[in-house]
Amino acid sequence: MKKVVTYIILTAFLFGTMEIALKIAGSTFDSIQLTFLRFLIGGLVLAPFGVAEIRKDNIKITKGDWLWLLLVGIMGIAISMLAFQIGVQHCNASTAAALICLNPLFTMVIAHFFTSEKMDKAKGLAFFIGIVAAVFMIRPWDVQPGNTVFGMATMLLASVTFAAYTVMGKKTIGRIGTFAQTSISFILGSLVLLLVLIPMGRPVFAHITEQPLVLLYCGIVVTGLGYLFYFLAIRYSDATTGSIAFFIKPAIAPVLAVAILGEHVYWNTIVGIVLLITASVITLRDTWSTEDPEIEKTELEVREGLEVE
Repeated sequence: MKKVVTYIILTAFLFGTMEIALKIAGSTFDSIQLTFLRFLIGGLVLAPFGVAEIRKDNIKITKGDWLWLLLVGIMGIAISMLAFQIGVQHCNASTAAALICLNPLFTMVIAHFFTSEKMDKAKGLAFFIGIVAAVFMIRPWDVQPGNTVFGMATMLLASVTFAAYTVMGKKTIGRIGTFAQTSISFILGSLVLLLVLIPMGRPVFAHITEQPLVLLYCGIVVTGLGYLFYFLAIRYSDATTGSIAFFIKPAIAPVLAVAILGEHVYWNTIVGIVLLITASVITLRDTWSTEDPEIEKTELEVREGLEVE
């Protein structure tokens, strides 16, 4: 359990610095270029773990799997994370961090229509609270300085499409493997962005020497290690427990945004974050209360086996 807590805290902190790092890097790099570079680097960081996973479990990836992983990469990287980067550049880091953390709530809705995971009263209540939280964070009656309607709309698009990416990934992640699927989809998604960059005449590797540390932090630390710790938390617990990192992130990002970027956090953002955390806790408790005891027993046995290894 100490391992799980450690991994969750590390994940939450690294994900909590994401918007700030991307906002700083965005002043030098093109949005498409930065998204391409950070997920290419992140995918390569996770690749050794993916290769080890494939060899250990003797995983066979078919041509159909490669096509599906390409689609997963397009949804998650070329669409969602590109929208995320553009959104970060057009709104406050604290607002961006909170809006992207709505994605677990959107995941519930999408999963209801495309998987066997159905909505219940608790999830419905959590989703309603999440929407109210979004209204407070957007503050349509008086958009706060630093935020733009375009930026916040793009962040909501990023959140919805990341939820779709999550649901799509669930289809094959159990068979292909967590690290293998994530590293492959990251790399394929980034290569799709490369195919966009070249014909548009946008920079690919330009400006790297101007801010190498920020780029390496975004690629290796935030994307590579951030997702690594997230998956390790899931490996030694379960997906629901690992998702706690997304519930902590909205509380970390505003503090860092004030300290590093000098942003002002307004009352409506605080209210929105509190509501978002409340919705997340309701979802978490509902998921834990409906878990199958036999599944929990199997997961425990698997984790004990991993500890022995």
